Amino acid sequence: MEDPQPLPHVDEWEKSLLERYPAPNQQSTETSPGTGLPSLENSVKSVLEASSRPREQFRNYQAPPRDTVREFYRLNHRNQTLEFVLRKKAEYLPPRRREMGIWEAMEFLNTLVDDSDPDADFSQIEHLVQTAEAIRRDGHPRWFILAGLIHDLGKILCLFGEPQWAVVGDTFPVGCGFSDKIVFPDFFADNPDSRTTEYQSPCGIYTPGCGLENIHLSWGHDEYLYQVVKEYLPEPALWMIRYHSFYPGHREQAYDHLMTPRDQEMFAWVRAFNPYDLYSKGAARPDVAALKPWYEDLIGEYFPARLWW
Repeated sequence: MEDPQPLPHVDEWEKSLLERYPAPNQQSTETSPGTGLPSLENSVKSVLEASSRPREQFRNYQAPPRDTVREFYRLNHRNQTLEFVLRKKAEYLPPRRREMGIWEAMEFLNTLVDDSDPDADFSQIEHLVQTAEAIRRDGHPRWFILAGLIHDLGKILCLFGEPQWAVVGDTFPVGCGFSDKIVFPDFFADNPDSRTTEYQSPCGIYTPGCGLENIHLSWGHDEYLYQVVKEYLPEPALWMIRYHSFYPGHREQAYDHLMTPRDQEMFAWVRAFNPYDLYSKGAARPDVAALKPWYEDLIGEYFPARLWW
């Protein structure tokens, strides 16, 4: 069935996250020992202090969730099967569709302008630079800043012809039972995998504690970008990129039974990154042209001039 374009724009999904995860007044300060990370509370506070609007006005949406978001997740949950994920991995991995540099990929992505954003009419590049600037302002390592700059580049899948439900959305494991912690869990009734007995247990085709590396998550921009950049960045940056949309895991802790102690340790980096992605759009509009030389230098520190997408 043809995708009826359930969202006005691909970034409508990100706005819906702010309805579910609004900027908190209090946040846990726990971090994994030895990471050197600031508390999550301080990360949230820092991002919001740089915002041009009060906390209570940030992402002021009306509940219940909009029909476009519900329709998006209906399609997402119906179509993201184990077979679909394996087929997309075979189609796109290893990446060989187009050769371009990181900044060129950012400009390519920039054709996806979010005209529906209620906070500001920011382009894709501006959101990426905003995220990176918020991380930079807090004194994080250069690779952390770079992860913020590129984290959404996998959305170029939309420009390769993929429907929105196969590009964005909360990610979740396939091949095992669908958790009720996933947004709109009732929509999984239409997923063919829900009628496959082997996939119905909490572990499904996996084993307890097998680790996220051995699990197939629903297909989208996180996994795709990870596969493009995995040879070039430190492990914490790769975790931020690969799992930043895995909200049932890093926010709801719904799949702890499949994770290893190392997975849990690395999730501290994903949680540290999350506020910069969610809440940085309230900041002042960045001067992309003025900042471009600094970021091109940063990109050149880690990436070759061109790589395959």
